[in-house]
Amino acid sequence: MNNLLNRIEALVARHEELETLITDPNVIADGRRFATLSKEYTHLGEILKAGGQYKQLLTQQEEAESTLQDTDSDEELKAMARELLAEAKEEIPKMEEEIKLLLLPNDPEDDKNAILELRAGTGGDEAALFAGDLFRMYSRYCETKGWNVTVSSYTEGGTGGYKEIVLNVTGTGVYGTLKYESGVHRVQRVPQTETQGRIHTSAATVAVLPEADKFEVNINEGEIKWDTFRSSGAGGQNVNKVESGVRLHYPWRNPNTGVVEDITIECTETRDQPKNKERALSRLRTFIYDKEHQKYIDEIASRRKTMVSTGDRSAKIRTYNFPQGRVTDHRIGLTVHNLPGVLGGDLQPIIDALIVAENTERLKEATL
Repeated sequence: MNNLLNRIEALVARHEELETLITDPNVIADGRRFATLSKEYTHLGEILKAGGQYKQLLTQQEEAESTLQDTDSDEELKAMARELLAEAKEEIPKMEEEIKLLLLPNDPEDDKNAILELRAGTGGDEAALFAGDLFRMYSRYCETKGWNVTVSSYTEGGTGGYKEIVLNVTGTGVYGTLKYESGVHRVQRVPQTETQGRIHTSAATVAVLPEADKFEVNINEGEIKWDTFRSSGAGGQNVNKVESGVRLHYPWRNPNTGVVEDITIECTETRDQPKNKERALSRLRTFIYDKEHQKYIDEIASRRKTMVSTGDRSAKIRTYNFPQGRVTDHRIGLTVHNLPGVLGGDLQPIIDALIVAENTERLKEATL
C-alpha cells in the first residue's frame, strides 16, 4: 500500500470515534464541542470518500495492466483494458493532489464571520469615491454568496464615497474567502473633478479580520468608557431623535510591546442602543484579537516567498485600471479584462485563482 493510502487508513479509527462522540448526549449538550467535532467528522468523511475513489483507481490501473500482460486475453478485452488504464493514469494524479490538499491542516479561522474595513488612502476625494466603489463591489459579491452584510460604522467623503466604512459579514466560510482581499487596492482613472482628462492613481486599504469569539480575548469591561450620541440612517437620512449611537474608549496594553493604546470604536448600526453597545464590544474584541495575533501574521509572511493571504495590509495587491478596462492582481500576476464585472461583484474567478496559488504554495511547504 502506498504512503498516501497509509495516511488515509490511519484516519479511519478517528472517524469512527467521532461518529460515536457526536451521538453522545453529553457532547450534543455542549454546543461548541459538538460543532467542532461535527466539523472534523465531516472533513474526515470527505478524505475517506476521496481515499475510496483513489483506491478504486489504483485497483483499476492494476487490473488493466494485468489484463494487458495476460497472453490469453482477447483483443476486445485488451482494448477495453487500454481505455481503463488511460483513464486511471489521467485521474490518479488529480485525485492524489485533491487528497493531499484535504490532508493539509485547516486554518480554524476560515469558517468564522468577518469584519471588513475599507479606508480611503492617497488620493483625497477620489480615494473616498473608490472606497465607495469597493463597498458596492463587496456588497454585491457577498449577496451572490448568500452572506449577510451590515454596516457597523462609516464616515462619508466630501464628494461621496467613504473615508472609512466598517462592515460585518456573516455566513459560511466568510473569512476563509475574504481574507485574500486584505491589502492596498489602487485605481487608475480620470476623476470626475479632473478638467484636463489626466489619469490619477488613488488607493484604498482593505482589512479583513476574523470575528473574535468572546472567550478568545480578555477585556476588563470596567475600564471601558462609553459615550452616546444621536445617529443617522444610511446616507444621512432619517435623523435619529434619541442617542442610539455609541462610542467606547478602552485603554489596551499590547502584550507584544507593552505600549498602552487608547482604542476608540463607534457603532451606529441600529436604532437600539443596547444592540449597538453589544456590536461595539464585538468589534473591540476583534480589534484586540487582530492586534495580538499580528506577530503570528508576520511570521507567516516572513516564511512565504509569495504573499497570497498573509493579512499584510500594507502590501499593494490589486490595481483597477479604467482606461484599459482591466484588473490586475499583483500577487499572482493575474490580469482580468472585465473591470465592470469585477466592480459589479464578479470576484470569484480572482479569488479562485488566489486559492489555487495558495494551495500550491502550501503543498510545496508541506513537502519541504
